[in-house]
Parts: sequence; structure tokens; C-alpha cells
Amino acid sequence: MCSQPVKIQERPACDHEYTPLKEVIMCPPAFFDIKEVINRVQLAHLDEPIDRDKAKSQFYHVVDKLKEYEVQVMLLTPNRQFTDQIFTRDIGFVLGNSLQIAHMKEPIRQGEEKWLEKWLDEKKIPYLKRLDSPIEGGDVLIHGHQLWIGEGDRTTSEAVSSLQNRFPSFEIHSISYPAKYLHLDCILSILSETEAIVYPPAFSSQSYEQIKQNWPDLITVTEEEQFGLAVNILSIGNKTVFSQPRFPRLNDELRRRGYVVEKIDISEIVKSGGAFRCITLPLLRKK
Repeated sequence: MCSQPVKIQERPACDHEYTPLKEVIMCPPAFFDIKEVINRVQLAHLDEPIDRDKAKSQFYHVVDKLKEYEVQVMLLTPNRQFTDQIFTRDIGFVLGNSLQIAHMKEPIRQGEEKWLEKWLDEKKIPYLKRLDSPIEGGDVLIHGHQLWIGEGDRTTSEAVSSLQNRFPSFEIHSISYPAKYLHLDCILSILSETEAIVYPPAFSSQSYEQIKQNWPDLITVTEEEQFGLAVNILSIGNKTVFSQPRFPRLNDELRRRGYVVEKIDISEIVKSGGAFRCITLPLLRKK
């Protein structure tokens, strides 16, 4: 009797924020710098120039740790024109089986989309062209058939409407929040069907109630933790998350709920306003 062939899951594929991560796009910080301030975290660190060698060391520590968990890391070729290119999450996002190219709002980051498209063409990875209005991957969280999309400073309501037209099968929950919080993934992180990390003051009472109804077991963070990008963890599946070591209270809360917490120092990267979710663009998560 012949054995049945093993069905290989095709990429791109992503239905949740927390299912096992198998393949991810990252970009080495070869030209990483704060050349132009575009968020309040960068502003706070303006007098602390980025140590690029330290940032590279921290970046590759994350890469090595992902590989330990058998995650395939695909490295996007750096371009000296783009000093924020390490934050690959913003330039694209996978919804179901479609990789949607983002539309960057800030002029200093515009052009990263085309660079990603060129690289994807070389790798023969299919994608959808960007929308006409700004929308960035940090504002897009996927939860099965639901999309939770932030409307702050970087993503417009026009883009959300266009995304709904392009993906009619998804139920979109649009949440407005103050522009100072940069992206939705800096104030909300989905951990499971019932758990999430959240910074309550960033949301209206109505939006916060909506979040609580969907994830009744919430881990709330303080203002200091939020500013340090504590919410911006990365789930790699099987109740394992990457988190910063400087947030022991949050890490203890995660462990108390049964999570394996991989503590990795990315303090040099965080100076520019992004953490673990920001520097990873999941291309394939196991269903």
C-alpha cells in the first residue's frame, strides 16, 4: 500500500496572532538610525544615538532564538535609503492566504513597499498591491475571521473601507485611538482565544468593553510599560512568547497563565519605537 503524500501548507498563510510560527520575514538593521523623528519614543531617545552594532547583535539574537524553535527566517535585503527598514511588520501583513502590501504614511518610510515587492518577486512569493490610502501592518491584528484594525495616525478609515472591499469575508472591528500610540500593536496584543495584553487608557470606554467581551482574561500594562513597548510581544505558538526582560511584572503574569516567556534584550531596537512584533512579518503560521 502506498502512503498518502504529506500535504505541505502553502504560504502565505496566517489566521491568528498566536498559532505556531513557521516562516517570518525580517530585515537586518544594516542602516538602522533615527534620521528623522516620526514617533514619541524616538523623540525621547533623540539624545541617545543608536549603537548599530549593539542593535545588530540584539537582532541576530532574536533570529537565532526563532531558529531554535524551527522558525524559518527569511532576511529582506537592507537598503541604505531606509533607516527604519528593520520594522518589517509595518510594510505588509498576511490575511488568510493573502500577503497584503501596506501603504506607509510617513515619507521617510515610503518606498519600502516597492522594495519589499521587488524582493517578493525574486522569491516568487505572491502578494496583493498596496491600497490607495495609508494602512500599516502594526495596526492590523488577525483573529480567525475577524480583523481588528487601529485607526490612529498611520491608518485611515478610507484604507479600512478599501480593505473590507478587498476582503469581504472578514469581520472588521475598527478601533480609533490617540495618534501618540503609533500602532494598535503597541496597545493591544492577542495571546489566545480568551487572553490579551492591553493598555486600557488608550481606548474609549466603548472600545475597551468590546475588547473585554472578546478577550475576558486581560493583562493590563502601566503607562511606563506601554511606553517601553511591553505590549509589543511576539507569540510563536504553543504558548511561547518573546518579551523584554525589563518587564518582570508582565512576564510573571504571562508565566502564571502557563506561557513560556523567552526574555530577550532588544533595548537598542526599542529606541526607535518598535519591539518584537514590529521587527517580524509572519509569512506562515501553522493552522
